[in-house]
Amino acid sequence: MTDPKPSFLARPAVRMGLIAGAAALGTILVMALYQSVSTRKAEARQTVLRLVDITERTVDPAEWGKNFPRQYDGYLRTAEKYSTKFGGAGSEGLPKSRIEEDPRLVEIFDGYAFAIDFNQRQGHAYMLDDQRVTKRVTERKQPGACLHCHASNTVAFREVGLKNGAPGTLDEAFTSPNAQAQLMKGFEEVCKLPYNEATKLVKHPVACIDCHDPKNMALRVTKPGFLRGIDALARSAEPVPHLPSIEKWRKGDKAAAYDANRDASRQELRSMVCGQCHVEYYCGPKTTLFFPWNKGLKVEQIEATYNDYKFPDGHRFFDWKHAKTGAEVLKAQHPEFEMWSQGIHARSGVSCADCHMPYQREGAIKVSDHQVRSPLLNISRACQTCHRFPEEELKARVEAIQNRTHALMGRAEDAVVALIRELDAAKKAGVPEEKLAAVFELQRKAQWRVDFVNAENSMGFHAPQEAARILGEAIDYGRQGQIALKEMQGGSWAAKGK
Repeated sequence: MTDPKPSFLARPAVRMGLIAGAAALGTILVMALYQSVSTRKAEARQTVLRLVDITERTVDPAEWGKNFPRQYDGYLRTAEKYSTKFGGAGSEGLPKSRIEEDPRLVEIFDGYAFAIDFNQRQGHAYMLDDQRVTKRVTERKQPGACLHCHASNTVAFREVGLKNGAPGTLDEAFTSPNAQAQLMKGFEEVCKLPYNEATKLVKHPVACIDCHDPKNMALRVTKPGFLRGIDALARSAEPVPHLPSIEKWRKGDKAAAYDANRDASRQELRSMVCGQCHVEYYCGPKTTLFFPWNKGLKVEQIEATYNDYKFPDGHRFFDWKHAKTGAEVLKAQHPEFEMWSQGIHARSGVSCADCHMPYQREGAIKVSDHQVRSPLLNISRACQTCHRFPEEELKARVEAIQNRTHALMGRAEDAVVALIRELDAAKKAGVPEEKLAAVFELQRKAQWRVDFVNAENSMGFHAPQEAARILGEAIDYGRQGQIALKEMQGGSWAAKGK
């Protein structure tokens, strides 16, 4: 009797062949995976394909885009229409008039250009064009200083500086002593020009060269106002724990000025490049543009700096005289950097770019989203990386803060408008201006505070408690002014001003 033959798959030779084949297939799959991982790693390392040379003369973002197409694509998308509840371009991509939405602003800004044209912000792509067509420029004479934050002007400043005797050449590195001398000299000269002449020197809104070193793409600050302003802040006694490089500089010998491009960390620069423009500053015709940070970044510290400042003619600082009351009042610009500095995000080490330019992945590459916009339009990447809550919950929190700030701001505007009307009535009733001097100061204080929050583009979100404090003071100063008027003559003229 013979044993039965084993099945085909049970034969030793076949089994060995199958094992060898499986091992070979496994090896192939592992090698393929390894190759894929290696390719992705290489792709992640090789983020730039240099097709053109970028230099200190290259202003056009399209040239930078040949080497950095992902970032350039985001930059172009700042032209897309968008809208949030308290800001944005509007449904048709056209700016909405803020003075039509809130007529109280016309009375508050009476006698100033903002009373004739004041629109909601649009994306960075529009920042130069919007300035060129606003009635504030077309119907009122403005200085070249207005271009400081609305155009890519680093090269223009340096060119003008060279023409006015600054040393060196345009090819020298931006941080070199000669280049800095060119920048500052040109800046001072352009500030003096009429806007219609100065605007011919520039072609682009904010561009890559304003925030990046063309040699290595490192972040840098280039706006002269910021470079001077941040040094003034460093020399002040005001604590700035959210800017540790300044605290470190203060402990040194202070022989050299604080230089953000030398002293600041990369994370600090991710806010400072935004703080070059999203700030409060003076850009009028009476003196060279400056950031009022000599005493600190809070609203009352900036106010104190303005109060102490004297124009070349010796007169105390003011933006304009109110048309109805004659009070010498202040106009806030867009103090996002200052307000952010008072908030929890700044104290937690969160930069502007973390929220407004969050990281995104394209394949294996991680880049900052250069479509700079409201975090509310991108909650998953802008907020949820830190806050592990549903999008609707996070959005509701933001809206609660903004709704409360907006309501409080309305009450503050009411107080300021009421004071303006009663001051106007007092003047018409014949009360001499010298007797009204103390009330003019109260108008200046109240108006400055309500405008500080109104001009700041977060509707209180950057620092909710600080915004509420400022608006509370605005209401208080406005009502103090009304009480003072009533005490002068029993308020006999008050009814005439309503």
